Amino acid sequence: MTRYSRQDVLRILQISARQLTGWERANLIPVCEQYSFRELSQLRTLRALQHSRMSPRSIRDSVEAMQAVSGLSNPLLEAAVIPTGSRLAFRHHGAMVDPIRRQLLFDFEAAPGHPTGRRAIPVAMLPPPRTEGNRDPELQHLFVRAVQAEEQGRKASAMDLYRQILAIDPAYTAALINLGTLNYHNKNYAQAEDLYRQATKADPSYVLAHFDLGNVLDELERIDESIDSYLRATALAPGYGDAHYNLALAYERRGERRRALRHWQSYIRLDKTGPWADHARSQIRKLLSREKLAIAHRTDGYLPRIRANHTPLELVLSSEAYPGTLSPTA
Repeated sequence: MTRYSRQDVLRILQISARQLTGWERANLIPVCEQYSFRELSQLRTLRALQHSRMSPRSIRDSVEAMQAVSGLSNPLLEAAVIPTGSRLAFRHHGAMVDPIRRQLLFDFEAAPGHPTGRRAIPVAMLPPPRTEGNRDPELQHLFVRAVQAEEQGRKASAMDLYRQILAIDPAYTAALINLGTLNYHNKNYAQAEDLYRQATKADPSYVLAHFDLGNVLDELERIDESIDSYLRATALAPGYGDAHYNLALAYERRGERRRALRHWQSYIRLDKTGPWADHARSQIRKLLSREKLAIAHRTDGYLPRIRANHTPLELVLSSEAYPGTLSPTA
């Protein structure tokens, strides 16, 4: 078997010793003096992810989550890797998996055209990770059948299977969320709300349950309650970009521009490219422009002269985060 020294790896991949050490410290690659071709392939994947501006910690969290839900020993090699904002998705056995949120992704974008609406990506939940004392394997089998039926477009069959699961185990969180989402898409909002609330009680730490509850409350025009649900989601998972996006929209509808601005900024730190990020940047520019005008209006009276040894306050926007945005001064 061909072996590659550390210096060979640095030269072949055109990476620095610091980058390699960082991946080792994050437990993404074992510390070695000699590397196999298999390990070299894994390092190529890590290099590509670095070019997508993903941090070693984000990569590690996604890899560990995928190991838990799939049983794969090395997801970076055993599954196709797809960056999705601040997380990784993996294509495995024909399905796109977001392991952190335990979801099968059917589509990356929620709606065609300009992203002016809420983020509500159609998904189906994966079964909970296998742990000692986990639920009856028969329920797991029913759940997989339900997800397959949903993916094939047999929505009524999927709903019947989810109801069968909940008749046996009313606290089966994944089934509650999936059945809630099917009701949500059928515009049965009251039923969806009830199912999502049951999910938040069955597992208060389940981030997606709070996020989906926020979506249906927003649909019902109960903005204050939807904001509370989105805030719970971001408290549990500060890196949940979709929740920041929806929070920004909700705060704008409530007229709280500064709070909206904060969550638009949080969103684009997590998702720097794509139409959703473009829309967030557009909203940031509008809000900053309005805020500047509001400040100018309030300071219409006398302002003392700034002494020579004082420097005016300056708001500087990163050109990387907000390309094409000027840096206004106050």
